[in-house]
Amino acid sequence: MQLWVGLGNPGAKYAGNRHNIGWMAVDRIAGDHGFAPWRGKFQGSLCEGSLGGEKVLLLKPETFMNLSGQSVGEAMRFYKLTPADVTVFHDELDLAPGKLRVKTGGGHAGHNGLRSMHQHIGEAYHRVRLGIGHPGHKDRVAGYVLSDFAKAEQDWLDDLMRGISDGAPALAKGDTGRFMNAVAQRTAPPRSSTGAAKEAAKPAAPSTEPEADARSPLQRLMDKFK
Repeated sequence: MQLWVGLGNPGAKYAGNRHNIGWMAVDRIAGDHGFAPWRGKFQGSLCEGSLGGEKVLLLKPETFMNLSGQSVGEAMRFYKLTPADVTVFHDELDLAPGKLRVKTGGGHAGHNGLRSMHQHIGEAYHRVRLGIGHPGHKDRVAGYVLSDFAKAEQDWLDDLMRGISDGAPALAKGDTGRFMNAVAQRTAPPRSSTGAAKEAAKPAAPSTEPEADARSPLQRLMDKFK
C-alpha cells in the first residue's frame, strides 16, 4: 500500500493558488482513475483506488500547509506505513513552470509543507516536485505562491496534470523513468515523424556565398590581359 499526499491549503479562496498544485495533481489522479469518493479522515480528505495493480491512498491534508505533517503522520501510523511508502506532490519554486522532477529524501528548501513533513515523519519520503517558477525575489515569494495561476498558464498546467495522470500507474510501480516520460509526452511532445520528413524533403536553399576563386595570383593577373 502506498500513500500519495497532495500539499495545499483548504478552502475555495486557495483552490487555484500555485501553492495548491499538489492538491490539483491528486485530484486529477483520483478523477481519471476511478478512485472512491473523498471522505474526511486524518485531518484531511482521503480516497483510495488502484494504480498499476498497486493499492494507493490519496490524501489532501486540511490542516493548512504549515501543519501538513500532522495529517500525514496520523495516516501513516494508522496504516502502519513507513516514509518509503509515501510520495508527496508539491509546488517547487526552483523549477521552471511545467517542469517536473522526482526525488527521494533531502532537505525542505524552506517549503513550509515539507518542513512540517520532516518534523513528523522524517525526510526519507519520495517527492514529486512540480515547477511553478520563481517570482524573482524572496520578498515576493509568499504573495506569489498564494496567488492563482494566470489564465496564460492554464495550458501548460493542464498538460502537466494530464501527464501526471497518464504516468501515475508507472509511478505506483516504482518506474519513475516511465512516469517522467509520460509527463514529457504531454508537456513537450516530440515533433511528428511526418513533420520531420517534410523538413528533410525540402530542397536546399541556393547558396548566396560567392564561390571561392581557385586561380593562382599569376593566373588571375594573366586573365586580366586576355
